[in-house]
Amino acid sequence: MFKKLINCCSVCWFGHDHKETVVGVNGDFGKDGLLWFHDVGKHVYGEYSMAVVQANQVLEDQSQIESGPFGTFVGVYDGHGGPDVARYVCDHLFRHFQANITENHGIVTPETIKRAFLETENGFTSLVAKMWNVRPSIATVGSCCLVGVVYHQTLFVANLGDSRVVLGRKIGGSVTAIQLSKEHNANLDNIRRELRDLHPHDPQIVVMKHGVWRVKGIIQVSKSIGDAYMKHARYNKEPIAAKFRLPEPMVMPILSAVPSVISHPIQPGDSFLIFASDGLWEHLSNEEAVDIVHRNPRAGIAKRLVKAALQEAAKKREMRYSDLRKIDKHVRRHFHDDISVIVLFLNHDLISKGSTNGHNVSLRSALEH
Repeated sequence: MFKKLINCCSVCWFGHDHKETVVGVNGDFGKDGLLWFHDVGKHVYGEYSMAVVQANQVLEDQSQIESGPFGTFVGVYDGHGGPDVARYVCDHLFRHFQANITENHGIVTPETIKRAFLETENGFTSLVAKMWNVRPSIATVGSCCLVGVVYHQTLFVANLGDSRVVLGRKIGGSVTAIQLSKEHNANLDNIRRELRDLHPHDPQIVVMKHGVWRVKGIIQVSKSIGDAYMKHARYNKEPIAAKFRLPEPMVMPILSAVPSVISHPIQPGDSFLIFASDGLWEHLSNEEAVDIVHRNPRAGIAKRLVKAALQEAAKKREMRYSDLRKIDKHVRRHFHDDISVIVLFLNHDLISKGSTNGHNVSLRSALEH
């Protein structure tokens, strides 16, 4: 009952004594074709910029920024198989996080973040159980999940899947790119080793298919929210599509919803953070993305990163960016993925003071354009 009260009363969470409250609605954002953006805004520890471009018939990415007395929370959720899980995570993960740290006397820890992930996973699994008889395909939908929390002078990063956060650290007059998140993708040697260690009796735990390593020959990521068909044997059967059904009995969950969590003490040179779905990193290296942010104005920088990725996608197909922009959603997916980007700038004067009596924010990306 306590958690339900907390979840329903977010106005109490932010309080009434702060300078500004921004609550996201579609009117807060600009739109350029399939590109949606919020050029610049303020969070309690600095500024931010957001953007997303749609490629799928239905937008499968979701993202959000929440900022208040606890600090700043950033989430990027890259859905696969449909939009359901990414939307569910965007609706529920922060609420669980909020309730958990309230129960923990306002203190953020890796455990409070992990518990929010687990509660979100359990909630969606319960939804699958309720809908199994009327819409069994919901068991095959999942989402990567990248979260960052700036709490006093510490950054917490939690990740499932292959979205990525990269830190831009100023050293002298230059800036260095530092990847902070651990990715869970079967194309990485360490992830294949990890999967084989966890499933020593399954020689087919990772399979090369169409030139790409996949878990059970089906999915690239090894961790996610959702994807109940790869975690619970009762959902890996008809009537889900044959391509998702395993030929042998499932004796233990194949995918995991336990995130990798790191705690990063914020250093004086830590200038900004780039949170993005893998659609960005498919076309830009960590160094290229950090250099773009470092060399350009803050306003519209997330949009600039998305456009840089689209320009690279067009170049790979030997076409002009202007021609790529004319391609409609769904067909656009053959050229690039949905791409979500949030750039978070860090103001060290605000961080060192530990004050969160600044700009309250609650913004999430549009469901679709």
